[in-house]
Amino acid sequence: MEITQLTGFLLVSVTLACTPGADWAYIISSAIGPKGYRAAVWGLLTGYLFHTALLVCGVAALVASSPQLLLWLTMAGSIYLLWLGITTLTSWKSAKFYPAPSADRAEFASTNDQPGGAHNAPPGSLALLTEAPPQDNLSAHWRAPFFKGLLTSGVNPKALLLYLALIPQFISPAGSWPLSVQTGALGLTHFAVSVAVYFAVALTARLLLRSRPLAARIVTACSGIIMIGLSLALIYDQFFG
Repeated sequence: MEITQLTGFLLVSVTLACTPGADWAYIISSAIGPKGYRAAVWGLLTGYLFHTALLVCGVAALVASSPQLLLWLTMAGSIYLLWLGITTLTSWKSAKFYPAPSADRAEFASTNDQPGGAHNAPPGSLALLTEAPPQDNLSAHWRAPFFKGLLTSGVNPKALLLYLALIPQFISPAGSWPLSVQTGALGLTHFAVSVAVYFAVALTARLLLRSRPLAARIVTACSGIIMIGLSLALIYDQFFG
């Protein structure tokens, strides 16, 4: 694979990853939620690995060539995104910043290591420290946001078609690498770009919203509205577009 080929794809990949959409809305709402953002982001990213695998195996082209299958996939993705948007929107009044579960445990351990243990915690912080999830509940704590993220990107037909429309443009039949290897390399490149961008979005949201409860509520409401709007746009495009 030539360096110019990879550089051109990298520029397009960064542009797409930096474009706000359903993924950004879910990341930002998760970043200030009680379960943290790591599981949500890794769920989204796993969906991109899923699309890469489909493209390498040729399944993506098969789905795109079957209007009926693509319609059902679009409807499933749209309905799920609509449900996720509604649940996010309805929680806007109670939206507030929650420390990440791992940060809770670290803070709790640090406090207990000090002389006097948790009794030396600042006023008002003891309740927060005791709310940290137990170690044996961590897998359950991760499961829901991870699978929500996976479904958000994994069943999104727009993401699938984006991979199908974008990556083949940067594949060279005359290249030294087999087509499947080129496809996988470009898919993993977009995955790596998305890792950097999505975690940057989550961290930025936490830093900007942790001391602004009103802003957290507004952002939560906007995230829900964005997801609802995108889902309705997908449905409209299928039946009236």
